[in-house]
Amino acid sequence: MVSRRLACQQTGRGQASPLPKMGFGMYFRGKNRAVIKGIVLVLFLLSAIFLVRYTWVVRYLDPEGLRVRISNFGPWGPIVYILIYSIAPSILIPGTPLTIAGGILFGPIAGIIYTAIGATIGASIAFLISRYMARELAAKLLKHEKLGALGKKVEKQGWKIVAFTRLIPIFPFNFLNYAFGLTGIRFTHYVAASFIFMLPAIIAFVVFSSSLLDLIRGKVSKEFLIGLILLIIISAIPIVYKKIKGGV
Repeated sequence: MVSRRLACQQTGRGQASPLPKMGFGMYFRGKNRAVIKGIVLVLFLLSAIFLVRYTWVVRYLDPEGLRVRISNFGPWGPIVYILIYSIAPSILIPGTPLTIAGGILFGPIAGIIYTAIGATIGASIAFLISRYMARELAAKLLKHEKLGALGKKVEKQGWKIVAFTRLIPIFPFNFLNYAFGLTGIRFTHYVAASFIFMLPAIIAFVVFSSSLLDLIRGKVSKEFLIGLILLIIISAIPIVYKKIKGGV
């Protein structure tokens, strides 16, 4: 009887099915590992939210306070600033106060460079945490209709979806970093699109904030006017997008 079953498996005749390649124990261990990684990621995010909202961390998000503390590091200030910005997205610290502090600290040119580097590194770290902590769980979650639609859009259009969500500031930046990590987009495409299409908002905020000290002294600089115009344009993009989308 055993030889007959083996023959059926080799020739494809009969009703016998091939022996499973993976035992039940190994299957459930793999499934549990994916769930455990997902739980760890969720706990990490919840801890980050608690840390930002209910501890001393919130006191350090004031742009002026950030400027004073970072300036105390002297020539190491740019490196400290980039390191802080690199960690911030992973623990869901808002990037706007850091961006404003960058403009006040380093001026329009250096501020844009340091902020763009820090924001890109931060977005990349959060992406990698999500991808390697919850990749197996994501495969199951993406079977959900809405999540599956996002996954398919990213799979088909790749960097274009990243560019779209970075350019139109109606999508939560920090959560998007984790969400894209759950999709199949290439890491290099994600990093390149994030860097390029975050620049308009970074430029607008940094140029504007670099003029705040002059404004306090009663001087209206060209940086203030340029930054104000850029902020108006950036702020108008979501409104125009919603009107176009509503009219379609």
